[in-house]
Amino acid sequence: MPNNWKTYKLSELTNKIGSGATPRGGKEAYKDSGISLIRSQNVLDFSFSTNGLAFIDEKQAEGLKNVTVESRDVLLNITGDSVARVCQVPEKWLPARVNQHVAIVRANREKLSPEFLKYSLLSKANKEYLLTLASAGATRNAITKSMIEDFEISIPDLKEQKAIASILSSLDDKIELNLQMNKTLEEMAMTMYKHWFVDFGPFKDGKFIDSELGPIPEGWEVLPLSEITSKITDGAHHSPKSVENGYPMASVKDMTDWGFTIDTCRKISDNDYQKLVAQGCQPRKDDILIAKDGSYLKHAFVVERDLDIALLSSIAILKPNFKMHPHLINLYLKLDEVKERMKSIVSGAVIQRIVLKDFRKFSVLVPEIKVQKEVLETINPLISQCWLNNSENQTLTNLRDTLLPKLISGEVGVKDVEQKVAEVL
Repeated sequence: MPNNWKTYKLSELTNKIGSGATPRGGKEAYKDSGISLIRSQNVLDFSFSTNGLAFIDEKQAEGLKNVTVESRDVLLNITGDSVARVCQVPEKWLPARVNQHVAIVRANREKLSPEFLKYSLLSKANKEYLLTLASAGATRNAITKSMIEDFEISIPDLKEQKAIASILSSLDDKIELNLQMNKTLEEMAMTMYKHWFVDFGPFKDGKFIDSELGPIPEGWEVLPLSEITSKITDGAHHSPKSVENGYPMASVKDMTDWGFTIDTCRKISDNDYQKLVAQGCQPRKDDILIAKDGSYLKHAFVVERDLDIALLSSIAILKPNFKMHPHLINLYLKLDEVKERMKSIVSGAVIQRIVLKDFRKFSVLVPEIKVQKEVLETINPLISQCWLNNSENQTLTNLRDTLLPKLISGEVGVKDVEQKVAEVL
């Protein structure tokens, strides 16, 4: 640690450390809109998720006014499997409150940059120490208020803190911009798909025939998924022993909208990986991967290229035979009305999962090949740009994760890395 850096307890650098509560009535008391109630599922490392964001009314919020989330507050998950996850909340979701599973850590801005605090808690060394503290409990993982107060971090002067946070934030901002761009591009692709294949816009003056899915243009078919794929299967039904260095093995929790978060995947040995490849558990180019278990269909994407990764059984693998293009199958499965119909092939009281034998029979509207080719001329460039953005995000994420521990510990200074960061932005 450089000589000009000093170590403090968080209690010496913060104005507030505290968690909230669930309003009386629990989930039944949540509203459709109002003031955000942030729960552990909303706190992801590096980013805030609106999935499952709850809302409460003014009266409920008044009862939690001592845990009001203010601008630039750092949030820390303090219980359960997501313990030690850290993020800040975008301004658009404020004012907000937190429940009992999330702590507010409010920096004294005269001493500590909130963004530097966030990145410090996200550094590998501090994250591992927080996880060690959390696992000391008798029953479930938990970080107490006193643990947070006594937690020590090393900091430079405020100007240097802000410079370090700024350079890391510039990478995160670009990552977020690409994610938002992908969301917009995918919405454009879906709008185009619906115009052609749901509303039948270009075909309204043509002849229609009856089908089990309703009237469809003449020459189109309704086929089971099994007839537009060469194989429908899932990943491994057994989980090999983890190793420190090896091939990643992904489950549904590691999926994103366009790929996998490799850092969260377990690692398995080369020998175990090769066995799983032989069993068909490696995703190949043009495969469609679908979240099968838990939040079924939460994620579904087409594989851009062969991936050196093994899949667990919580992920379904569709291998198209190109009677229908993979991108069009993927968009079809993301339609709200299709997801609703999918409920009939889902089972499980605790963890809901798609039943593959029923999935194979699932009906799909298949347009004529010439029509598919025509619409793909518009859709393919949108998806190609999404893949480029996703690839860029992997580069940005790798650079951020490499620089973060070095900057936060003082091993390197901002001037040492400015050029490298500028090259990727």
